[in-house]
Amino acid sequence: MQQNNKMKYAHSYFILTPLLLPLLRVHTVVPLPCAIQVPMEIFKCFYINLLATFIISTVLAIDPYSQALLSLKDELVDDHNSLSNWVVPSAAKLTGKYYVCSWSGVKCDNGSTTVTSIDLSMKKLGGVLSGKQFSIFTNLTNLNLSYNFFSGQLPAEIFNLSSLTTLDISRNNFSGSFPGGITRLQNLVVLDAFSNSFSGSLPAEFSQLANLKVLNLAGSYFRNSIPSEYGSFKSLQFLHLAGNSLSGSIPPELGNLKTVTHMEIGYNLYQSFIPPELGNMSQLQYLDIAGANLSGHIPKQLSNLTSLQSLFLFRNQLTGTVPSELSNIESLADLDLSDNFLSGSIPESFSMLKNLRLLSLMYNDMSGIVPEGIAQLPSLETLLIWNNRFSGSLPQSLGRNSKLKWVDASTNNLVGSIPPDICVSGVLFKLILFSNKFKGDLSSISNCSSLVRLRLEDNSFSGEITLKFSHLPDIVYVDLSRNNFVGGIPSDISQATQLEYFNVSYNLKLGGTIPAQTWYLPQLQNFSASSCGISGDLPLFESCKSISVIDLDNNNLSGIIPNSASKCRALEKINLSYNSLTGHIPDELANIPVLVVVDLSNNKFNGLIPAEFGSSSSLQLLNVSFNNISGSIPTGKTFKLMEKSAFIGNSELCGAPLRSCPDSVGILGRKGPWKITHIVLLSVGLLIVLLGLTFGILYLRRGIKSQWKMVSFVGLPQFTANDVLTSLTATKPTEVTSPSPAVTKAVLPTGITVLVKKMEWEARSIKVVSEFITRLGNSRHKNLIRLLGFCHNQHLVYLLYDYLPNGNLAEKMEIKWDWAAKFRTVVGIARGLCFLHHECYPAIPHGDLKPTNVVFDENMEPHLAEFGFKQVLRLSKGSSPTTTKWEAEYDAATKEELRMDIYNFGEMILEILSGGRLRNAGGSIHSKPWEDLLREIYNENEAKSASSLEEIKLVLEVAMFCTRSRSSDQPSMEDVLKHLSGLKHIDEGQ
Repeated sequence: MQQNNKMKYAHSYFILTPLLLPLLRVHTVVPLPCAIQVPMEIFKCFYINLLATFIISTVLAIDPYSQALLSLKDELVDDHNSLSNWVVPSAAKLTGKYYVCSWSGVKCDNGSTTVTSIDLSMKKLGGVLSGKQFSIFTNLTNLNLSYNFFSGQLPAEIFNLSSLTTLDISRNNFSGSFPGGITRLQNLVVLDAFSNSFSGSLPAEFSQLANLKVLNLAGSYFRNSIPSEYGSFKSLQFLHLAGNSLSGSIPPELGNLKTVTHMEIGYNLYQSFIPPELGNMSQLQYLDIAGANLSGHIPKQLSNLTSLQSLFLFRNQLTGTVPSELSNIESLADLDLSDNFLSGSIPESFSMLKNLRLLSLMYNDMSGIVPEGIAQLPSLETLLIWNNRFSGSLPQSLGRNSKLKWVDASTNNLVGSIPPDICVSGVLFKLILFSNKFKGDLSSISNCSSLVRLRLEDNSFSGEITLKFSHLPDIVYVDLSRNNFVGGIPSDISQATQLEYFNVSYNLKLGGTIPAQTWYLPQLQNFSASSCGISGDLPLFESCKSISVIDLDNNNLSGIIPNSASKCRALEKINLSYNSLTGHIPDELANIPVLVVVDLSNNKFNGLIPAEFGSSSSLQLLNVSFNNISGSIPTGKTFKLMEKSAFIGNSELCGAPLRSCPDSVGILGRKGPWKITHIVLLSVGLLIVLLGLTFGILYLRRGIKSQWKMVSFVGLPQFTANDVLTSLTATKPTEVTSPSPAVTKAVLPTGITVLVKKMEWEARSIKVVSEFITRLGNSRHKNLIRLLGFCHNQHLVYLLYDYLPNGNLAEKMEIKWDWAAKFRTVVGIARGLCFLHHECYPAIPHGDLKPTNVVFDENMEPHLAEFGFKQVLRLSKGSSPTTTKWEAEYDAATKEELRMDIYNFGEMILEILSGGRLRNAGGSIHSKPWEDLLREIYNENEAKSASSLEEIKLVLEVAMFCTRSRSSDQPSMEDVLKHLSGLKHIDEGQ
């Protein structure tokens, strides 16, 4: 009625109202009403009436579907013009059919009179939907908005589409609580809301959708428990709730879902065990509860799931043994129980699982032998049992009865040889057996043409390396280091055209020479053959475009470094130390643009250090010690940071950090014979002063020597208090930007460079502080900087740390770095924090997590520095913890610091993702629209591949989790690491 009144108004006054203008898709200036025209213009007024009537008739010809979708189009952000054909023809007439039926993503019935489907998926659309346009689509059965950038609240008006059978809003950024009212969609069969930003509790009313078969709510921020009502679905077949923040217990009522065939509820934060009632889900074929913080035993009732094909319970805290009853599930094809605390042996009854393709038990505490029956499984393709305590030998028939593709039995106590038929099927592409006690030769895999990745390091293999590289067209990674091979590197290695990584280091009797064509390998990035007794000359570097690391130290190499080394434009590290190389250091070597580390120490090089090294922007270390190098050390910022130990042992070499060169202009002015006399006199005077100071220091130290004590930690370099004190007298402390005391970089008499942190303590706190420092020193992890020991008297403490020369994270964020390096850094920091929080008892907070306290080693692996130091300072100033009140205060402070570690980690992720732009942004970032933030982060990381986009999104989600204001809403570092581990397969370099 309202619209009719408006049309009447338009006819009377010949004015096009604002309601109609958008429908015309034009901007029209309308004449004044005829009522105010002069009489002589009556004819003109009649003409205008006629024209207006024609225009309005055209307006009325636009169907209501077109009107609704054009209104929707006005709401959308369509930067890519995906809806360019959503227009009404200029001369449109009613024909009984609707224009929308020819529009992109719109489908109608056979007569083109009713819209039945709207599919806007993957059109790169954005914006906030009002939902007001949907009410007219009463016969719509399919609405697909997936793979776009829609944000804001999901409009509840969608639930008025009573004919809907499929609603797909997946992979968007809808946020807030899921709106109520979905029970009006009683015809709904598929509801897919995967990968959004919904929060709040899971709506229990979903269970009232009697026809629902697919429910996918994974990848959002839903919290609290799974509603027990979810056990009452009548028709549900697919249930996916993984990747949220769900907590509490898994409701046993889920066992009532007799129609469900696929259930994924992992990657949440439950405080629960696996309900035995899940064994009642008689139709279940796929069950995934991985990464869900589950504890307790694996219930044997799961063996009642006789239709089950895939069971994934990895990355939990499950204990006990693997139930032998699981062998009753004859249909089982994939079984992954890895990364738990399972013990005991592999059940012998598993030999009954004739359909088993994947058996993954890695990262547990299992022991015993690998049953021969495992090798009899006819469908077995993947066997992953690494990082356990298995002993004995691998079944000798392994590979004979199935098409084995991947075997990883590394880091166990296995012995014997490689099974002779392990590659007989011709499809084995990964064989990983490192860190065991295997022996024998490689005859069983010499012609394994399918191999891509081979890791046999840290065993006792012997004999010649019989790999026929001419028969390994796809081999990418070979590590045979730390064995007893002989006979040299195979001469046909140059035929492995896909080879990227080759390591035979520490095969002490390997011998032979480096094959002439080695550097011609087009994909080779890392070539390591340290301590192998290799002799001969270095091959020419005629074609080495990809190689980045060459390690050939501790061999018997002779001859010169070929000038063609300059062709290795990607070379970052070359280590030729402890050989018998001669000649000059090639000037061409200094022109390699990305060279970081050059170690030529302990050779017979002569001549000058190429001056071009002084202007290198990438060089961090040039070690030419113990050669016959002469002349002056190049000047430049890089060389000022290098240690004296990198240049000693060259009697004719001078310049900083060694002695000054004789011909340099000094403080006495111009050159001349008289200058030398003055220099000699000055030197004698300085020598007398230095001798006096030295005797004075020794005298003072002798008086207090008995007061100094040195504590060195087991398994680390041993120092004496005198070593530390002597080195400190020759070193000037360097203040760092840190709340901690002065930091000194010192070179100990053993030649080791360390960082020394000085602090004061009170006599009454010595015992408790010493005990805590000892805890820090015994906390060893690859992502923590090593605390080597501490030297102290009654008033002062010197803490000695490893010195890592590759800078810190704050410096790294000032330059451009790729996503892979960023992700590695995020994961490394997470691992270090997770170790401190969950593997140290009691937990150790870092206490001062920030970019300057993340340092990098020579492999650019991140290490946490200054962990626990804040507690050291607190303990050194406090009273002894003998009272209950003190302990309570200490525990409260520790818990708060653990929480702040997580918060600071989230802020650090934001800095890394934004290249340092989002600094200290944890408090404000949550008010920023998710869609805008995500788009900014995508742009700043120049992500293009679909996998990188998904990874960046999920890492950003981790940052958002960690920076939540309430500690109860934050994940633990263990949960964070599990989430990141699920994002990308992190296998510790496997």
